[in-house]
Amino acid sequence: MTEVSSASLANAVRALSIDAVEQAKSGHPGLPLGAADVATVLFTKVLKYNAADPAWPDRDRFVLSAGHGSMLLYALLHLSGEKSMTLEEIRNFRQFGSKTPGHPEYGHTAGVEMTTGPLGQGLATSVGFALAERMLAAEFGDLVDHRTYVLASDGDLMEGVSQEAIAIAGHLRLNRLIVLWDDNGISIDGAISVSDSVDQLKRFESAGWAATRVDGHDPVAILAALEAAQRSDKPTLIACKTVIGFGAPTRAGKSKAHGEPLGAEEMAGTKAALNWPHAPFEVPDDILAAWRAAGARGAKAQAEWQAKVDALEPARRAEFLRRLEGRLPAALAEAVATEKRRLASMDTAVATRKASEAALKILAPAVPELITGSADLTGSNNTKVEATPAISPGNYGGRYVHWGIREHGMAAAVNGMTLHGGLIPSGATFLAFADYCRPALRLAALMGIGSIEVLTHDSIGLGEDGPTHQPVEHLASLRAIPGLLVFRPADATETLECWQAALENRAAPSVLALTRQNLPAVRREFVAENLSAKGAYELSPASGPAKVTLFASGSEVEIALDAQKALEAEGVATRVVSVPCFELFLRQSDAARREIIGSAPVRVAVEAGIAMGWDIFLGREGVFVGMTGFGASAPFRKLYEAFGIDSAAVACAARNGLKGL
Repeated sequence: MTEVSSASLANAVRALSIDAVEQAKSGHPGLPLGAADVATVLFTKVLKYNAADPAWPDRDRFVLSAGHGSMLLYALLHLSGEKSMTLEEIRNFRQFGSKTPGHPEYGHTAGVEMTTGPLGQGLATSVGFALAERMLAAEFGDLVDHRTYVLASDGDLMEGVSQEAIAIAGHLRLNRLIVLWDDNGISIDGAISVSDSVDQLKRFESAGWAATRVDGHDPVAILAALEAAQRSDKPTLIACKTVIGFGAPTRAGKSKAHGEPLGAEEMAGTKAALNWPHAPFEVPDDILAAWRAAGARGAKAQAEWQAKVDALEPARRAEFLRRLEGRLPAALAEAVATEKRRLASMDTAVATRKASEAALKILAPAVPELITGSADLTGSNNTKVEATPAISPGNYGGRYVHWGIREHGMAAAVNGMTLHGGLIPSGATFLAFADYCRPALRLAALMGIGSIEVLTHDSIGLGEDGPTHQPVEHLASLRAIPGLLVFRPADATETLECWQAALENRAAPSVLALTRQNLPAVRREFVAENLSAKGAYELSPASGPAKVTLFASGSEVEIALDAQKALEAEGVATRVVSVPCFELFLRQSDAARREIIGSAPVRVAVEAGIAMGWDIFLGREGVFVGMTGFGASAPFRKLYEAFGIDSAAVACAARNGLKGL
């Protein structure tokens, strides 16, 4: 049988892509037309994958960072034989409920390693994939032996997060990360030269990468560059010089090819130029058979890998599989219970960032896959456990990552490590810098993955550093992200419980907002149940039928308790509800939520942030005590007094509410 040429295989990708875009009347044909040769060589000659099992743990990862070119990936999945990517799904490109949405979505489409679309995110997240592979290989040897390939666009390389990402990867010498740059010189506004003149090869080389340029339409050159990248001791950028909209008679090489259907006349001309005389969505049998054979290449490698796993000593095999399957160790619950008993006997004021550090000393031995790190704030975030060494270039056996001052790159890489599997990574910075992490936090929530970020210095309570570092709107801003769990614990016991809840919620990302200032212990009795996992719970009951309910989170729970004492002394039955996590509270049943909120006629909430979001507890008539503007530079106690966030203000708000009854 005559071997099918690489050009014919690539043209099948092109044809399916432009057919789908045309039928949808929307989409991006330029990238699939231009990058098809590169992707074809990667998938048919290099990539270690098995289309019959797209979740095989030791597969190579392929990330389409330029997610607007999604039809390229869908065509590759269909042609290589991924069973759920049927021709009908290709025909339903960009339609409601299809497996072929406008940008690739993790968890929605088999074979999609991560949700991409916001440019730069795929490239930055891939650093986490590559780091996770090296860390697990350091622990489990050749059971973990794969690479991460990225197809990135000019836009990916222009986004600021890409600089953070390539600096991290170069520094850590993540040589199993290979980026294929679709170097077509075109963006939406026209030629790249209208806005950019960076020499990308020199840029990557200066960050510690190997970099080379090839003709992106020459399969031989592409393959040679990929094979050289596999031998490199550095991460590699391969600049693939391509023509956007390759083959389109009037649009090739122009921005017009980027983001709209070609139209009937241009489609016909493109297919003629590609020597593709077939009907829409038709792929000749010989070409399809060649693609399916390529998709099955990895079956042998997978079988060999499975044999290695089966041959492991039983205890080691069980641990390896537990890690891959994402099951938490049984030791976690016992470690938490033991520590909670100890904390119940303690009456020491401690900052929740320090309480978090203490919790990690308990959690890290119990959960060996837990990885911590910080964006150059190790001594402030308190996330480094002394017994866990740090990762360094070429040394991946540790459990702590120094991310440098790269909050966005850190958050994206943490996502990648989470997506890779086998690890539970966490990053850390100040809460005020959550804005620098936000696109990656949002993407983690969209993907439904259990990334964790520790965000300390959570309010005006950090004091003298002033309003630039004092988060005011950030809690509300983070709570506005659907699916993101925002924890704000009130003391050491709640901090431990919030860490436990974050670890156990593997289908949602978590943020732990922690204080710089010391807080008293508000939980003085051992309760086996994780009360913080309810999101809100009655911390201190009223002396009788409640007239007032005070709601608070974090450092302001202490204030609510002091206000309760004052009101109870006046004969006002008052209860206090601690609210460590809005999102988990909203997961409770209607009846449970009503019970927690209670029937007291007066409701007051206190938090050192803005009021947005507290209406779920306060309703229309409740009163909020908190911030309405930015903070100031002063010792934290003076700030709370100056901004009226104290027990006197809370008690006064309750009294005023009672007067109105």
